[in-house]
Amino acid sequence: MIASDQTLIVYFDPPMEEGRAEARHLQNRSALRAHEQVRKLLVLLQDEPVPGIRNLHPAYGSVLVKFDAMRLRHEEVEEILRGYLARMDSVALPEPRVVEIPVCYGGEFGADLNDVAALHGITAEQAIELHSETTYLVYFLGFVSGFAYLGELPEELVTPRLATPRRQVPRGSVGIAGNQTGVYPFATPGGWRLIGRTPIPMVRAESEELSLLAIGDRVRFTPISAERFALVERAWQ
Repeated sequence: MIASDQTLIVYFDPPMEEGRAEARHLQNRSALRAHEQVRKLLVLLQDEPVPGIRNLHPAYGSVLVKFDAMRLRHEEVEEILRGYLARMDSVALPEPRVVEIPVCYGGEFGADLNDVAALHGITAEQAIELHSETTYLVYFLGFVSGFAYLGELPEELVTPRLATPRRQVPRGSVGIAGNQTGVYPFATPGGWRLIGRTPIPMVRAESEELSLLAIGDRVRFTPISAERFALVERAWQ
């Protein structure tokens, strides 16, 4: 699908459904299949780059392809991409990394934890348990460098974002919005509900891989105390 004079979007996901738990389950399965297709196309295009294609921007179930409009026309890019799509069944995706992220939940680190728990009729401790016992998939990175969109939240924690975004969210804050969770890598405005904070940096300028997380990774959050938070934070300074 044409997105602009120098971009095309390849969609893999069908329209999203809302409502019953069964519908959500089917929706999640569809999202996982679309995510695998996104990753396979990325692997092919990264292993066999196309001259004139400048950038690839993956999302939940799509890839935005930006190309040099002085070298390629939309029709040419579409034909090239169809050739890649026809070969995706032969792509073997690597085993995902599992990344553990320590989090101090609630209090000064997670201002919205109690509100989230109250909204769902559970205790803050139950909300922490639900959030930290789930293994999340990194669907894609966006918004700001190093911000990974992680899913899916347990049904009991699915919560709409704040009606009015905060002007400043502290770096390392762990938030939830809808059925997603994520970590703010920098201090920035944001409307996700904050339930905790991690002391480890999500973006590391000295590392070969700028972002701690990459598309396809699996993520688990590990609860830690405020004392442990301070120790780990100092170790990274």
